[in-house]
Amino acid sequence: MHVDLNSCFATCEQQANPLYRGKPLVIAAYNSPAGCVVAPSIEAKRYGIKTGMSVREARLLYPLVNVHTPTPTLYRDIYTKFNKIFKDYSPDVTPKSIDEVVVNLTTVQKCNPDLLTVGNEIKKRIREEIGEWMSCNIGIGTNRFLAKLGASLHKPDGLDVITHENLKAIYDSVSLTDLNGINVRFEARLNAHGIFSPLDFLKAPVDLLEKEVFRSKCGRDWYYRIRGYEVDDVEWKTKSIGQQYALPKATNDPRMLSMLLMKLTEKMGRRLREKQVAARGVHVSCVYADWTHWHRGRLQDTEMFTTHELFERAQLVFNQQPEKKRISKLAVSCYDFTPSAKSQQSLFDINSTKKRMVALAMDEINDRYGEFVITPALMMGMDDLILDRIAFGGNVKELKDIYN
Repeated sequence: MHVDLNSCFATCEQQANPLYRGKPLVIAAYNSPAGCVVAPSIEAKRYGIKTGMSVREARLLYPLVNVHTPTPTLYRDIYTKFNKIFKDYSPDVTPKSIDEVVVNLTTVQKCNPDLLTVGNEIKKRIREEIGEWMSCNIGIGTNRFLAKLGASLHKPDGLDVITHENLKAIYDSVSLTDLNGINVRFEARLNAHGIFSPLDFLKAPVDLLEKEVFRSKCGRDWYYRIRGYEVDDVEWKTKSIGQQYALPKATNDPRMLSMLLMKLTEKMGRRLREKQVAARGVHVSCVYADWTHWHRGRLQDTEMFTTHELFERAQLVFNQQPEKKRISKLAVSCYDFTPSAKSQQSLFDINSTKKRMVALAMDEINDRYGEFVITPALMMGMDDLILDRIAFGGNVKELKDIYN
């Protein structure tokens, strides 16, 4: 079962504030003409407003559209409630993004034999336990792919089941790019081999897909995927942890940039410590006001665990920029992980263990009383800088950390 909240961020704001209900609303990164629309409401979509547009473009389509900046704490709260509902139906619940979740019901099929009834019950519970304005699309299929396709068929507030009985009829009603994972480049590959519709795709032999169209195992996976076999139930290991920030105004002030780097490193360090790992590599990336970019990564001799350790190495890498140009976007990440319990301690730094214990204690206090209740001195006066954001798409590592 694939469940997708309709116009998630905008609907959450409409649920929290009844004055927005039934009116065109967009959630934008910044409430300025150049701000990017990250979530239009159902009403805004009817005027042609789409994700990725600027606020200026949205207002050209509908001048009276309401613009609201994100409220991450609200979305995380609703996300947590959203996920808890599914735990009553299956122990195997996988978040795909802030507004999407996959529920594997194969292991509890005897407990839930009528999935249509379960789907309608989930819709009812979302309205009762989260809010009456909340709605979702639900797709049910024999694998994740067909479930997601089902969830996209009748938006908003749809419920569709795809089985072997209606599979061909469903494929006959959609296009290749309606299939999750088929972009315009894959569509062109398929077209080049005489495949112009999902039904043509279904009829294609496995050897053609594997050896000629995709020229890899990907083709064989697609052969089984579109037939309803599960090939996507894979848990990818975390290879890096990072934070990035687009500055409202580009700057080359070294003090300001160092403060921003510290705050990004603190957020990154907390996620690192939550996973109980230490890192040996650190990477810094800059996008400049003239649209050029620079990045560099470095492996260290010892593992980094505390914010100070991470920041010290990140600052060293940051200072290696060949030109001190105005920066419009700053990012920092760490990689090459080792379980923190097994990480090698320095023989000459007797305070290392104490520093790590202090870092963990600070994390516990911030977890309990709020983000950045205790911060490094360098971050003083930065409460309004680096706004809290929630990532889209498949980048749900942060969401898993929150929910678990």
